[in-house]
Amino acid sequence: MALEEKREKRSPVTPMMIEEEAALRNGSRGLPPAPWAEAAGPRPRTTERHIAVHKRLVLGFAVSILALLAVTMIAVLLSVRFEECGAAADGGNGSLPGAAARQPPGAGQPPGRPEEQEEARGAEAAVPAEEEEEEEWQRRREQPPWARARLPGHLRPLHYNLMLSIFMENFTFSGEVNVQLEVLNTSRYVVLHAHRMHIEAVRVAEDKLAGGVQVARSFLYPQTQVFVVVLNRSLEVQRSYNLKIIYNALIENELLGFFRSSYVLHGERR
Repeated sequence: MALEEKREKRSPVTPMMIEEEAALRNGSRGLPPAPWAEAAGPRPRTTERHIAVHKRLVLGFAVSILALLAVTMIAVLLSVRFEECGAAADGGNGSLPGAAARQPPGAGQPPGRPEEQEEARGAEAAVPAEEEEEEEWQRRREQPPWARARLPGHLRPLHYNLMLSIFMENFTFSGEVNVQLEVLNTSRYVVLHAHRMHIEAVRVAEDKLAGGVQVARSFLYPQTQVFVVVLNRSLEVQRSYNLKIIYNALIENELLGFFRSSYVLHGERR
């Protein structure tokens, strides 16, 4: 009975226990193989077949590079050839490219010395420039004097007499100016700088005995900011005239003509 109880108390035999016991009998400790043991095994060697495949790949790559270079050179040569053919066609002859360069010096040129040819070319180039300059001068002369950027030079002011009346209630002013003019070139126009003004009266007189010169019309030209007086007759050269203008305008709130400005001092605007 005691022997049977001992057998029943023994643990059952498992396959793992059998493997460990067999390992102990063979002289090992039953440890599992290390992970590096499998990696340290013999590696397959590179065969001659692999080497041949690698050589073929390298050779194919080199051949493709050479083919690409050859195609590029052919394309460049063809483009140069096409350009030469186009230049020859534009020249109006069927000669080969470079034929003009092989012609003898002076071929196709008029006879004469090189100095004479250069002078003739310079004269031909100067003729269009002179014609353009003359056309520009003629166009400027055809413009009316008030449409030009600068005042005409046929009159020269000698003296100004200016009187102003200021009205600060509504920021306006009125004025009267008398200008003594000397006539350098005969003309029927008097052109002065003026802008944003209301002209009330205009009078042109030579002197008290000769009387005034009748004014045909007067107008402001905003494009060039001038005031134009058109007379019935031309002013005589080397004579002096008196121009009288009565006008009124606003005192501007910007830097234009007769303007106003203000500042604040101790909270008070002045």
